[in-house]
Amino acid sequence: MSLTPLVYENPVLILLDTTAVLGELDWKTYPINGWDAITEMDEQNRPIHTFQVCHVMELNQNNWLRSGWIQRQAAQRVYVELRFTLRDCNSIPWVSGTCKETFNLFYLQTNEPLPSGTRFRPTDYAKVDTIAADESFTQTDLGDRVLRLNTEIREVGPLTQRGFYLAFQDVGACIALVSVKVFYKRCPSTLRNLAVFPDTVPHRDSSSLVEVKGACVENAEEKDTPKLYCGADGDWLVPLGHCVCSIGHEEKDGHCQTCKPGFFKPIAGNMKCSQCPLHSSSHDQAATMCHCEKGFYRANKDPSTMACTRPPSAPRNLVSLINDTALFLQWMPPSDTGGRSDITYNVLCQRCDGDSGGGMQCDPCEPDLRFIPRPLGLTGISVAILDYATPANYTFIVEAVNGVSGLGIAARALINVTVNTHQAGPALVGVIKKDWSSDNSIALSWTEEEHPPLDIVDYEVKYYEKEQEQLSYSSTRTKNPSVVVTGLRPSSVYVFHVRARTTAGYTAYSSNFEFSTSAEGRIQQPVKVTADNLWPVDCMGQCQGYIKARMKSQEKRRTRFRSGHVPFSGIKTYVDPDTYEDPTQAVEEFAKEIDPSSICIDRVIGTGEFGEVCSGRLRIPGRLDIAVAIKTLKGGYMEHQRRDFLREASIMGQFDSPNIIRLEGVVTKSKMLACFSVSRVNILQYTFMACRPVMIVVEYMANGALDSFLRTRDGQFTVLQLVGMMRGVAVGMAYLSDMGYVHRDLAARNILVDENLVCKVSDFGMSRVMEEDTEAAYTATGGKIPIRWTAPEAIAYGKFSSVSDVWSFGIVMWEVMSYGERPYWEMSNQDVILSMEEGYRLPAPMGCPVTLHQLMLHCWQKEPSQRPRFNNVLCFLDKLIINPSGLLTLVNESHNFPDSPDAMPDYPLFISIGDWLDSIKMSQYKNNFIAAGYTTLDSISTMSVDDIRRIGICLIGHQRRIISSIQSLRLQFHHIQQSGFQV
Repeated sequence: MSLTPLVYENPVLILLDTTAVLGELDWKTYPINGWDAITEMDEQNRPIHTFQVCHVMELNQNNWLRSGWIQRQAAQRVYVELRFTLRDCNSIPWVSGTCKETFNLFYLQTNEPLPSGTRFRPTDYAKVDTIAADESFTQTDLGDRVLRLNTEIREVGPLTQRGFYLAFQDVGACIALVSVKVFYKRCPSTLRNLAVFPDTVPHRDSSSLVEVKGACVENAEEKDTPKLYCGADGDWLVPLGHCVCSIGHEEKDGHCQTCKPGFFKPIAGNMKCSQCPLHSSSHDQAATMCHCEKGFYRANKDPSTMACTRPPSAPRNLVSLINDTALFLQWMPPSDTGGRSDITYNVLCQRCDGDSGGGMQCDPCEPDLRFIPRPLGLTGISVAILDYATPANYTFIVEAVNGVSGLGIAARALINVTVNTHQAGPALVGVIKKDWSSDNSIALSWTEEEHPPLDIVDYEVKYYEKEQEQLSYSSTRTKNPSVVVTGLRPSSVYVFHVRARTTAGYTAYSSNFEFSTSAEGRIQQPVKVTADNLWPVDCMGQCQGYIKARMKSQEKRRTRFRSGHVPFSGIKTYVDPDTYEDPTQAVEEFAKEIDPSSICIDRVIGTGEFGEVCSGRLRIPGRLDIAVAIKTLKGGYMEHQRRDFLREASIMGQFDSPNIIRLEGVVTKSKMLACFSVSRVNILQYTFMACRPVMIVVEYMANGALDSFLRTRDGQFTVLQLVGMMRGVAVGMAYLSDMGYVHRDLAARNILVDENLVCKVSDFGMSRVMEEDTEAAYTATGGKIPIRWTAPEAIAYGKFSSVSDVWSFGIVMWEVMSYGERPYWEMSNQDVILSMEEGYRLPAPMGCPVTLHQLMLHCWQKEPSQRPRFNNVLCFLDKLIINPSGLLTLVNESHNFPDSPDAMPDYPLFISIGDWLDSIKMSQYKNNFIAAGYTTLDSISTMSVDDIRRIGICLIGHQRRIISSIQSLRLQFHHIQQSGFQV
């Protein structure tokens, strides 16, 4: 690893510098006449101490010069810098053999200075090095007064005693020692990452680093222990860890300063002090929080960085609506939310009746009055009330509250609602009795008045399972005072009440009567579960009973299953055909064999992976012909192709649901017979040849695949019809999920539509079985993945599960609402993957209700555990169908944006109208926009569908694509404006 030194002050500490000594040096020479000490004065009248020796004419020279005692201080090794001149021996005549051009450096360690008179013993000194000159001078240089000065530095150590001497040995050279400097290196004290590091001396081992821990500066605290490493050259290396400024302080110029009044800092860190949020202030220095202004509050769970808020104003425009079964209250949100988004509503009720004196007396409403979904803690802006008295006066109080309402005064809106059931009079139905019951049916009859004031047109019987009171009623009508109610659950208690419809309208309901079905029976059909209103947030809680009912129902229905694959619970689960040693056995077990002579082929309707797909009729003796689709395996097939072809039949044969494509049977065992072949011009031909035809026969779906069906009928269906198609897919997928089965390729192209617009799940070629745990995920082992329909975890890790199918269902919903538009349009698969990872989700198609797009986004949650289950989705769609008012608000009419800009997806910003249209493949309309005066992106952000039509864009598909993109831009502009920037 490369260690880059940090730049600090000079790390050198000088122990001796002969040029700075003012007095005598008192250095010793041995022998006395060896080295000569010469002191001269420089230009500033300072002494210059030099030592010279030049006994080159004599043999065997051994002249020593010893310094005074030098204290090492903290040094563990020192450096000696020598500045000297040396004469070239060749320039001195008659000295051949006696002249040298080097001298030696020695040192001696002692704890104390040597006593005066101590005998000099050269053997006590350790040699450091032999010093040679890089440049030497000659006689000519002396005449020109040009001396060539040499500088050499040597390292001395390691030093272990308190001081040392230096010694210089001359062995016959002509030398002038101009100066001697002794110093050592250290890492000087420094400030780094809000920590102070002291002076540090390197180790005596020059190859190792010294680890030094720093101390945080005042008003700072350790985040990670701050460390630096001191190198041998006095350089600080490898900074690690750091300190952060404590609460109420911010970093400035390497120190932690207090926050000024009006600012605060609630947590330790190196962020700056923040200005007090809206409606709060701080008056002291080093504030850790800002206090709310009068009338504003902060909830206990609110962070100190959040603005102070206040309770909301009253809800607005509270209105009531009564239909045949329920009283509905609806209101608008408060005009002032108090600066918060956590608004909920409470509905309080009083019943006000007239007294004998003509006044009004109000009491709390009767306890059996039912609120759907509940009276308190509502997040929506409507509620349904059931089981109210008729006629009666009710006062409903709607209260808006938020997270700080308990700290202030809640605002209320009141309205008096009079309920009278069309003034048709009291109930005309008396006692209801049970005539007989079976496991799934109850026969009822009731008494009626002998002389009713008005003619009775018919009766309405309303009923619900007692254990499922939080779900809405089912109902049936009859012209007689009796009825047989079917489709009930065995051993279950149901609540019934009846009202009459006269020529003046409906009467009041009769009293409630409870009857039970008999036990020990097979459920023919699960109880139909409905709801009185749309409550997306609470759908799971309200549908728990429904889910349990479905599971119990399926437990009774799933009996056609071999014992080796029935789990302990007794509920039928899917069996993977690949688990059979002989795949033919799976086909024989789950698919009915059909005589090919019973099949009449009419025409070719498409081609599949293995051969042609034809339409035709299945002739069954004693029954009418059945329209069927026939998948054929092309001639010359290999055995493994036959096995793969029949695998789908062994899968479909295990399913029995009205929203799963029904398998009529297979043709596998015929031997020598006349094969059917169909020409490309749809002329039926018979080729008599020896063959073994292999076919899969399924029910015929007249309208084909859902995506192409919608594309050819763009804009021709109501939203409610489209929701009905989604519901059919959800029913089929809920059935598969309950069986522990993962589809893996759920897409509109794999949904088939019959002549009654019933949608059925098909194409099980990519499907795989789940583990025993129905929530477990299957790990893919290969094969192509439909990227645009597949959940992120399945793309990234090959993890398929029922909730990854839920993601795909959200894409199917988008396909339905966009009339078969291609998901993510012309984006490449890689761009789709990257955009999903960055949080991008498909915008709502044009004309899509807000509630449906919210369900799509719920299905597209990144965390699989946060997605709904198919049973929850089905419950949600049921409520929409029963109460279509939840479909009235369209996304392109809604201007409600998320409160947090962080929740907004990132959409690309385009430079011009042209760039934007190019990005959505609509560049042919550039002139339309420019001619109409739309030249900037913010000018188009308010465009509606009518505006798009007005500028000459007539194709519905193009209108839809442009509106969807405008919605995305509108969200982005809102995000930018919330962040404080200008578009």
